[in-house]
Amino acid sequence: MDTAPLKSFATSARTELIREVGARTTAVLAQGSPERVEQPRAVFALERAIAAAGGGDKGKAHVADKVAYTWFNRIIALRFLDANGYTGIGVVSPAAEQVGQPEVLAAAKRGQIDGDVVKGANAATIAGLLNGTRQPRPGVDAQAEAYALLLADYCRYWNRSMPFMFEREGDYTELLIPANLLAEDSVLNRSVKVLTEEVCRDVEVIGWLYQFYISERKDEVFAGFKKNKKAGADEIPAATQLFTPHWIVRYLVENSVGRLWMLNHPESRLVDQMDYYIAPVDEETDFLKITTPEELTVIDPACGSGHMLTYAFDLLYAIYEEEGYTPSQIPSLILTNNLYGTEIDQRAGALAAFALTMKAAAKRKLFLKNPDEPNICVLDPISFSADELSYLVTTDGDRHAEEAFWNQFAEADTFGSLIQPDPESTVRLAEHLATLDDDGDILRADALDWAQRAIDQAAYLSREYAVVVANPPYMGSKQMNALLSQFMKDEYSDAKSDLFAGFIQRCTILAGPRGTVAMITMQSWMFLSSYEKLRASLLTKQQITSMLHLGARAFDSIGGEVVSSTAFVLANVPPEARSSARKRAGTFVRLVDGNSEAEKMAALSTALEARAKEVGFYLASDTDFTTIPGSPIVYWLSEKMRGSFSTGRPLIEVANLRQGMATADNNRFLRQWWEVETSRTAFTCTSREEAASSGARWFPYNKGGEFRKWYGNQEHVVNWGHDGAEIRAFGAESGGRPRSRAQNMDTYFSPSVSWSKISSGAPAFRAFPPGFIYDVAGTSIFAESARERMGLLAFANSQLAFELLAAIAPTLNFEVGQVAGLPISDAAAEPGVSLAARAVETARSDWNSIEMSWDFECNPLVSYASNSLSIS
Repeated sequence: MDTAPLKSFATSARTELIREVGARTTAVLAQGSPERVEQPRAVFALERAIAAAGGGDKGKAHVADKVAYTWFNRIIALRFLDANGYTGIGVVSPAAEQVGQPEVLAAAKRGQIDGDVVKGANAATIAGLLNGTRQPRPGVDAQAEAYALLLADYCRYWNRSMPFMFEREGDYTELLIPANLLAEDSVLNRSVKVLTEEVCRDVEVIGWLYQFYISERKDEVFAGFKKNKKAGADEIPAATQLFTPHWIVRYLVENSVGRLWMLNHPESRLVDQMDYYIAPVDEETDFLKITTPEELTVIDPACGSGHMLTYAFDLLYAIYEEEGYTPSQIPSLILTNNLYGTEIDQRAGALAAFALTMKAAAKRKLFLKNPDEPNICVLDPISFSADELSYLVTTDGDRHAEEAFWNQFAEADTFGSLIQPDPESTVRLAEHLATLDDDGDILRADALDWAQRAIDQAAYLSREYAVVVANPPYMGSKQMNALLSQFMKDEYSDAKSDLFAGFIQRCTILAGPRGTVAMITMQSWMFLSSYEKLRASLLTKQQITSMLHLGARAFDSIGGEVVSSTAFVLANVPPEARSSARKRAGTFVRLVDGNSEAEKMAALSTALEARAKEVGFYLASDTDFTTIPGSPIVYWLSEKMRGSFSTGRPLIEVANLRQGMATADNNRFLRQWWEVETSRTAFTCTSREEAASSGARWFPYNKGGEFRKWYGNQEHVVNWGHDGAEIRAFGAESGGRPRSRAQNMDTYFSPSVSWSKISSGAPAFRAFPPGFIYDVAGTSIFAESARERMGLLAFANSQLAFELLAAIAPTLNFEVGQVAGLPISDAAAEPGVSLAARAVETARSDWNSIEMSWDFECNPLVSYASNSLSIS
């Protein structure tokens, strides 16, 4: 699908609709407006909505944004219905093979108005506007007003079968119909041109439009992040939305829904239509037993516009069909029994429900006559006052626990599906709620309605599903507001660093015993130390059955290296089966080298056809990862390489690894060595005592630096006069704590092996002679003898160490703890020691041949020329 026209249309439509709805808001709220006389309740509802959103211009902008979004959804929904012939007459589209006004308006001008849609007085008003017997509102074209009335009535009509898309909330939405819908370049007319019949054959277009419509809002939110603004309920949907490429959706659904069905029904021919299915390597006997299709329940707990669920619909339809169900039964059975979704963005939830309805209608034309509403739950924020709680709680239960249950959704628009309702409380309090009566009290009736809504939301989030599939929101802790940050610390302490990690944990709970979880997330959980506890939990309680390691550029809609991702499938493993499951091999496909969706998709197809290691196909069990410090998911390491972590000793056991000083102000305390007087610099001190007694102010400083092996990067000096008195006191002058951090001072001035903590690629280890203080970025290894240091240096710069470090530190940061975990057998073995010593001497000579070295004597070219002249 060519998405460029969709993006252009959706982004411009947002701007235009917000402008038009804002103009209508101003007109409607003007004193003496016709709407105040004809529809006072709707105007009151509009004023109340503006006040609730903060009032004034802020409230108006919020309402305009919301209503514009609603009309965008309605217009694209009606165009999709028109294009597929579900409306009978073009509501937003001209008659087939014609251009111009919507077919419904053209018919009304001929006197043809559907009485089942347009009722009584409205039909007469429309006819009067079109035949000139009724005057339109001041400043409004008669045809435009007539069409606005027609459009509103058709939205009411479709509300009966799709209330989620054509909701009647507040009744003020219809007051704010954009006035220019009949203009040649209006959103409505452009929707017809962009959403052609061919494009509308694929419901995936709904998801793309959703992503593009909110893309500018997403840019606004991310611009706020750069200014240290935090994300709350209004920002999270836009900040975390990302439309998943269809081939990744297929991989996830086929290897969860499809895999579970194939395990239970190995004779099934479903496998023939699953292009991205990865069959189990070994025979499996311990899996969730699924007898009938109805038992294959699937939830997407952050469903967005429903892309995962619409493909799950396709796969489930094939399963039902294969099992002999009649085509007229299947769509309703799937929507009733199989598919569930939760979402915090009301517009996205509406689109997800609409997309599933369209999948059902495509399979059964009569479905829209008596449709089943999809199980899509938009999680509303719900809270209750003390008075309301007094008649909601039971008389024989834990009052505090019950009040917490009823108010657990107070921040649902922020926490979403991460909320974990207690299943037993949900059932018990649902039964209790059914016994309550409002006794004619309007306020109590309203509270009971909201209580039922809370029960419904709890039911979605407290049951267990056979399959959980998701592309969850990702947002680092730095972008979370205080409320969300504390929630993550309290409820998801092992995954608090990012929302996506919390969703990994949450999805394993939703799946239940032996259930399956299929997700695409950031890849950082596979490697970073901040997710070590999460990995340990996953490798104990779940089994990775397959993974596509996508790396960067898996989403063409995101440029560069911004998002590095991985798609994977987990199986929940009950305690009694964990020992055997941990040894069972999962399948890993390495796709990190592709530079686009197309390249990665092609590489996956090649790997699945060949099933050969040469094209990125790997087998590894969870036990393989737990033998490595921190349990990183380094599936590509060979068995021998993984075994080295068991046979070798961690580097920390044979050497002393330390992180150096942080001055807190390098501009103040650091200089290039040639910027200060050499008479005030001591280059060869071997201890702090010698440095303090030297009277010098400046001392050599190891600051890390660029990629350089064996020797070099010796160009800085640091102000360590009087044993670093000025640095050590920096920041504490006004009575506070020092900002600087002079740590591990007992190792200052000792010879070392060092590396740059931050690298542009591969790590490079260097020998440093005595006399240096070192930086946090010039982390260092210390050993007793020169021989041991040369052995350590030989090992650290070896290809073996490079491969191992790439496994346990796959980012561009090489932390002390990661290097400390490298397994080493014999650091001082020959010939490594002598080879390292020779390499150091060669690198030293090379370093000293450039003028930035303080041991520079003569340019080698000059020396060569002089020698040549002498010989001649």
